[in-house]
Amino acid sequence: MMLVFTLSLAALLRAGTPKAGDQAPSFEAKDQDGKTWKLGDLTGKQVVLLYFYPKDDTPGCTKEACGLRDRMSDLKKDKVQVLGVSFDDGESHQKFIAKHNLNFPLLVDTDGKIADQFGARMPSRNMARRVSFLIGKDGKIAHVTDNPAADVHLNEMKEAVANLAKK
Repeated sequence: MMLVFTLSLAALLRAGTPKAGDQAPSFEAKDQDGKTWKLGDLTGKQVVLLYFYPKDDTPGCTKEACGLRDRMSDLKKDKVQVLGVSFDDGESHQKFIAKHNLNFPLLVDTDGKIADQFGARMPSRNMARRVSFLIGKDGKIAHVTDNPAADVHLNEMKEAVANLAKK
């Protein structure tokens, strides 16, 4: 019975998560250095890989961030702007970036406003779950990866970027 309740709750929470084909929710946030990022400024110019993750400098989050870092030259060729989002503050993001030589911005979402827009907040926690959105130049979501495993995100997004680049 508990399993059914847990699965129902998970399905309900994901129901608020935008799907492929949906218009991406508009957002504005500051990165680790205080620079403002707006989805609207990137629409029409770049593909956006917006990925939510639970916490700076934890094993799975580090693996995912470093995997994206290591693929950055390919992502740039395909005109993809990577934006990481967590509930951590700018200082935490700066340390995470410096420690792992990350080459993309991390957005500060301490109040969870962006996570809530994308249905990415963990139930009853001030933390995002691992969910990634590939947003096309048209502002529509081209692909969603909603899985706790960093490897799944890296592999699915690599394939989704390649598919979007073919269009």
